Amino acid sequence: MKNIFLNILLLIFLSGCLQSTAMVGPSMTFVSTGNFSHALGTFVTNKAVEEETGLQPHELIVKKVEEQQIKNKDKKINKELSAMLENNIRDKQLLILLENNIKKTRKIINSN
Repeated sequence: MKNIFLNILLLIFLSGCLQSTAMVGPSMTFVSTGNFSHALGTFVTNKAVEEETGLQPHELIVKKVEEQQIKNKDKKINKELSAMLENNIRDKQLLILLENNIKKTRKIINSN
């Protein structure tokens, strides 16, 4: 009998049929610690986040972390591109300066 009850309970939790997943965490907190006020605060906070964003708190955290990683990659790529552009400009200026000096030197040699 215990085995059947446990299997049904696991089936409910693992199939996603649980109505409010925002209640699972606080109920586990209440069962493990016995601190009702902490469990109630967690539940209210989870519900407020879910209503405001449409996402569960853990989903919101994952989304924010992914966005931050993308921003960091973009900053790194922009920094690398800026450095490459600066090097290219410096090389181009050096090339122009060198060509001008060669032309001046040829003029001097040809005039003598």
